[in-house]
Amino acid sequence: MRQISPVFKREFLGYFRSPVAYVFLIVFSLAGVGLAFFVAGFFKGGLATLDSYFTFYPWLFLFLIPAAGMRLWSEEKRTGTVELLFTLPITTLDAVLGKFLAAWAFLTLAILLSLPMAFTVAYLGDPDWGVVAATYFGSVLMAGGYLGVCSLMSAFTKNQVISFVLGVVSCLVLLFLGWSVFSGVLNAVFPVWFVDLLSNFSFITHFDAFTKGIIDPKDVVFFLSLIGFTLFLNVVTLER
Repeated sequence: MRQISPVFKREFLGYFRSPVAYVFLIVFSLAGVGLAFFVAGFFKGGLATLDSYFTFYPWLFLFLIPAAGMRLWSEEKRTGTVELLFTLPITTLDAVLGKFLAAWAFLTLAILLSLPMAFTVAYLGDPDWGVVAATYFGSVLMAGGYLGVCSLMSAFTKNQVISFVLGVVSCLVLLFLGWSVFSGVLNAVFPVWFVDLLSNFSFITHFDAFTKGIIDPKDVVFFLSLIGFTLFLNVVTLER
């Protein structure tokens, strides 16, 4: 833990030394609110819930998290500081965990900045705070899953643009597998059991339960397993 902490502090504080972090937080907040109000019709629903806000999170994460994660390792490789980093008395696992946890904490902050939306709903009605809390918890877990994939993609290249594209494409595949429209297309080609099996690897499939206030252990295990697996591959990639 002592070896992870310096990397975590360096990375997390590094986000706020650049105006890019503040732009990201503003864009993330405005995009979520804009989609809820102008696309999902927040006021038209007539219900005191955040469903119209969180329903777009998997799609919002698809572009914003690769943008936040593309620099994790590609920037280190481009500037040559990755060699300097590994001359320090830390293991590759320590470096990977430190950078990942810092980025995850930054994304968690971005998600929590939407709390004024919850207070707005509370002012307008009487929301189920259990559902709200479960949805926020699921959002943080899903952000970690997205970030794990994007961190792995960033370790493959020193070009941030390529890292971003690889992150978007990889996450898009995991997103489409649980999208009802895409599943309908697959049902016309493959057996239902096979399509259902594929949908179990989708962000949407496991996030939906959280938006209903259900914290199912299998959904928690999915996101934590995805994070663990991608970080393991991240370590292997860097050591090679």
